[in-house]
Amino acid sequence: MTAAAGPATRSDPENGPTRPPGDTIPTAGTPAPASASGHQRLGLALILVASFMVVLDFSIVNVALSSIQHELGISAASVQWVVTAYAITFGGLLILGGRAGDLYGRRRLFMAGIGVFTAASLSGGLAHDPLLLILSRTVQGCGAAMVAPAALSLITTGYPEGPRRTRALGLYGATASVGFVAGQVLGGVLVEFFSWRSVFLVNIPVGLAALLLAPRLLHESRLSRAGRHLDTVGATLITGAVAALVFAVSQAGVTGVGSAGVLVPLGLSALATVAFFAVEQRRADPLVRPALLRTRGLRSAGTLMMLLGLWNGGEMLVLSVYLQEVLRMSPLAAGLVIAPQGIVGLATGLLGARLARRVGIQRVLVLTALAATAGFLVLTQLPMGGGYRPPLAAVVLVGFGTAGTAFGSMVTASAGVADRDQGLVGGVVNMSRQLGAALGAALLPAIADAVDRTGHSSMAVGDRAAMLAGAAAAGLATLVALRTRQKSAHTPSTSEATSKAPEPA
Repeated sequence: MTAAAGPATRSDPENGPTRPPGDTIPTAGTPAPASASGHQRLGLALILVASFMVVLDFSIVNVALSSIQHELGISAASVQWVVTAYAITFGGLLILGGRAGDLYGRRRLFMAGIGVFTAASLSGGLAHDPLLLILSRTVQGCGAAMVAPAALSLITTGYPEGPRRTRALGLYGATASVGFVAGQVLGGVLVEFFSWRSVFLVNIPVGLAALLLAPRLLHESRLSRAGRHLDTVGATLITGAVAALVFAVSQAGVTGVGSAGVLVPLGLSALATVAFFAVEQRRADPLVRPALLRTRGLRSAGTLMMLLGLWNGGEMLVLSVYLQEVLRMSPLAAGLVIAPQGIVGLATGLLGARLARRVGIQRVLVLTALAATAGFLVLTQLPMGGGYRPPLAAVVLVGFGTAGTAFGSMVTASAGVADRDQGLVGGVVNMSRQLGAALGAALLPAIADAVDRTGHSSMAVGDRAAMLAGAAAAGLATLVALRTRQKSAHTPSTSEATSKAPEPA
């Protein structure tokens, strides 16, 4: 504990109050000291910066792929592995990372993940061999899978359920949404004025600063390990299942949906998933308690995050290609056109808690999913040529819908869940989004290409079809949000759900 946090207080490791972010806070009704409040805000800022960094790297490299291919002399199919390798390990290891944080310490895992991510960024930035670059991206994904669930669970265990947690999750959701968009803008700036290596090297000062500040600003948070251990069999099965699924999705646009490169990993993913649930049912201390998976809030949030990832990941790629190939913009100009989506997403995160307080979190989910649907419907009218046109202003609606849905989903997922499972919840939520992003990055460009090959004279026709698919995903999210709202009256209150949470084995 640092002096700024004040003396440590003991509390129940399951449901007792927690301190900023990730340790214990004063009990309800006891005001926190001003110094502790300031310390907490700095800790939250550190978590948000680190989260922004790992999400940013999911999209920032897309802009650099052409330069990487040219300098290292590799094929277009091979250079895609720079993206795919990161997606596979990031998505595949999130649940394992979340549970490891719960058991071994969320701050410890957060710092270890930043260390791994930073070292891999240095290796990638200095790489002169394609294999080394792809291996570096693989390791980067491992680090990101440690940071993301640890960061989210440090917030949910560091703030009691209520307005303060909602506000913090709003900022976290905005950070994640802005990261996807900022990658396009920052990547364009770095590649245009420096080189592709800078998209990796920019992480190093941020990572080093985070490693220096984390011990001073974050407190350790973990549950009692008495009689508990990491379920290695379950972890191996679920990691393999998710990694195989991400691989299959990423290859669908390269080798075709019916190819062995897609069907074989899909089959392996299904087998591993079945084996995982069979193993978990028989274990006294499973990686994922079946009761947790039956939680309506977590199921709804996971579905919403997967749909959000689908429309967000696909939209970024399709719009970037459209702006450069159809409207003939530079990578930097294309990034600036998309930038308002990130700005609106940030504003949504800042104001999300206030909006939720006025209308309720479920109405926020409905409203923001509807906004994303409307935005994509406008984008189905993308202009065939010329400069910036009014339909492109629809990215503002998409930005509002994306950030608001992310924020509302995280609040819904963490509500009523005991502290001992918050890391796992963070892993499930982040995994859902990454799976959706991988699916969207493969599906929407594939739709655009398929429509373009039907004899149309303009690429914009295919891009419009891809935006229609994004509208379908957002519309489905609206239906999920409406169903969640209708059932909310029958859902136990937060306090009831927490009090009924089973004690650790």
